[in-house]
Amino acid sequence: MASFLTQSVLKLFLVISLFQISLAGRKLSEVVQDQPQLLTYHNGPLLSGKITINLIWYGKFKPSERAIVSDFVTSLSSTPPSQSNQPSVAQWWKTTEKYYHLTSKKSSLSLSLGKQILDDKYSLGKSLKNKQIVELASMGDQKNAINVVLTASDVAVEGFCMSRCGTHGSALGSTDGLVKAKKHSKFAYIWVGNSQTQCPGQCAWPFHQPIYGPQSAPLIAPNNNVGLDGMVINLASLFAGTVTNPFGNGYFQGPAEAPLEASSACPGIYGKGAYPGYAGNLLVDPTTGASYNAHGNNGRKYLLPALYDPSTSSCSTLV
Repeated sequence: MASFLTQSVLKLFLVISLFQISLAGRKLSEVVQDQPQLLTYHNGPLLSGKITINLIWYGKFKPSERAIVSDFVTSLSSTPPSQSNQPSVAQWWKTTEKYYHLTSKKSSLSLSLGKQILDDKYSLGKSLKNKQIVELASMGDQKNAINVVLTASDVAVEGFCMSRCGTHGSALGSTDGLVKAKKHSKFAYIWVGNSQTQCPGQCAWPFHQPIYGPQSAPLIAPNNNVGLDGMVINLASLFAGTVTNPFGNGYFQGPAEAPLEASSACPGIYGKGAYPGYAGNLLVDPTTGASYNAHGNNGRKYLLPALYDPSTSSCSTLV
């Protein structure tokens, strides 16, 4: 029995894996990182200055679904006045600032929501390779920006559900095809897929029953959308990895081909008391019964993953 539980637990969590140079993905793994070690700084640049986040929506998304993500992005840099005494998205994001304090350059970062580009005609089809994700990401402005590609639930992406729920990386711009960047310009990008119909047990836990490991009842999603609330969790993790390890030589632990980063070093942890199969002690909305740990703009509530705090060498949660 103990052996069975151990094998089940080892299949539960997600970590980051590199799929090409400077390309990291939120990956399904058989490794549980119970006591994260200090992430090592590899002397590369962090994203700094005023950075714009551009959202590229690929496939069919309702306006209400797009608002869940755009409200999350704007919440990273502002705390609603009415929620000043409550755990917020902005408070969660402040943990990433500690990485900047550790570098010799002492730089800082300011994020804002930029353009939203809609491609609801599936211009590249419904089965995408890594290079096509880069093409889509290149549709956004590439100077001082993070371009985020979000694929709809009916879009298959190379490696999606099999080994990853999303990815982040960097690429060189080109003038070919969809790519509009000046030659040799380098930009950071993120991709996250909507797993609602393809693999919610892998990429939308704890809002869906997990495929592996201890089984417990799924939590109610705070925005009543398992797919989009799951995307926010993955996007949050990848934002943290992107700004602290944008080009594969920032903060990470382990081999560069399969690094643990600011969020993936703390898999499956959302609140205090978390253990495999249990997300932790979370806040619960008295009206909807939804579980969350952060307040956002426009009355939003979100569930966000723990971040590795370099000042305490431990996983930090809001609640």
